[in-house]
Amino acid sequence: MLDPGTRAPPFTLPDQDGVLVTSESLRGGWVLLWWYPKAGTLGCTIEGQELRDRAHDFSAADCTVVGISFDTPAENKAWSEAQGFGFTLLSDVDHSVGRVYGAERELDDQYAAFPLRVSYLIDPEGTIRKTFAVSGVADHAAAVLDALAELRRS
Repeated sequence: MLDPGTRAPPFTLPDQDGVLVTSESLRGGWVLLWWYPKAGTLGCTIEGQELRDRAHDFSAADCTVVGISFDTPAENKAWSEAQGFGFTLLSDVDHSVGRVYGAERELDDQYAAFPLRVSYLIDPEGTIRKTFAVSGVADHAAAVLDALAELRRS
């Protein structure tokens, strides 16, 4: 994982509609860059639903939620539509961004085809302010919002 205080590495990835999204286009507000292992799986769906259900809280905190996985745009689109997600899901099918962000697993890991469940809270200037190695998918949205409130107070 990248350390807090590190500048968020630049990227360009397609979203669930095939539109290219750059890290630069996300600047100006807080961003939760949320890595999930696989669209449509139970843990990822629970985590995504929690983020979806707290969308108003993220919006009130001027924080954009952006998910990233190694899934294709079509897989992300189907999942997003099925779950009613209102946030962007990016596809990193060649793992290049995951590698830079420390979300890629070791090649000999039996789950190497899937990213690690990590998230980064990035400030409006593009600096990583908080990292999360997610273990409790149902609590992730609340943990991010708590951290965001604390960072905004400081």
